[in-house]
Amino acid sequence: MRPDTFLALFARPLMLAGLLCATALAWSQTGAPTVSEADIAKARRNQPVITDADVERARNANRMPTDAELSRVPVPSTPNIDALPQPVTRGSIDLGAIAQGYEAAVRDSVAQGGLGAGPGLLVFVSFTMPEKTLTRLVDQAARAKATLVLRGLVNGSLQETVARVQKLMDGRKVAFQIDPQAFERFGVAAAPTFVLVRDGARPADCAAGSCFASDAFVAVAGDVSLDYALEHFQRWAPRFTRDAAGFLKRLRG
Repeated sequence: MRPDTFLALFARPLMLAGLLCATALAWSQTGAPTVSEADIAKARRNQPVITDADVERARNANRMPTDAELSRVPVPSTPNIDALPQPVTRGSIDLGAIAQGYEAAVRDSVAQGGLGAGPGLLVFVSFTMPEKTLTRLVDQAARAKATLVLRGLVNGSLQETVARVQKLMDGRKVAFQIDPQAFERFGVAAAPTFVLVRDGARPADCAAGSCFASDAFVAVAGDVSLDYALEHFQRWAPRFTRDAAGFLKRLRG
């Protein structure tokens, strides 16, 4: 054997022994406890030994149910929705009639200047607005063929929303939409807000579903009448004068 190989074989154990001695000396100086062979043997005696029999007993005590046992478990029955308590209303609400009224109003809006053809006029409202303001805007929107837009349902209830809308419509044909994305699409932060979309404007895909270019519409917010908002558009946005005039004509006709 080469001398350098012989030295290398003995150098590593000597270095390890020196490191252990230095560690033991440091512990003795800092007062750290010394673990003896007796301590190790005691810990081994106290360590529980898990045998195959122990595993089998645990498996038998906590076994999975068989297919036959699972088949005997009763299947929960489907709840009877018709048996649930119904909300108390002062009068019956004909959802079909309301839907037909909405559909007719939307058809008229599209044919006479809604967003589907020609310029569009949207009035963003909320049921937190004064009743007098809402009633006035419903009447004006019905005559101008504008569309009223709500952010969501009243108290999260469809029936309550329909009842409120039915009361406001009072037999008038006016288009109502529930469209929270429209509030984002046109940057509406307050109600009422009036939005006039110019003739020929086409929406494009965006985060809110579809958006219009900034020069495709004009908006104004405030507790004002619909004709005042349209006149404001004519004064401050000349390129929308013709579109606003069409709605004013129907409103005043």
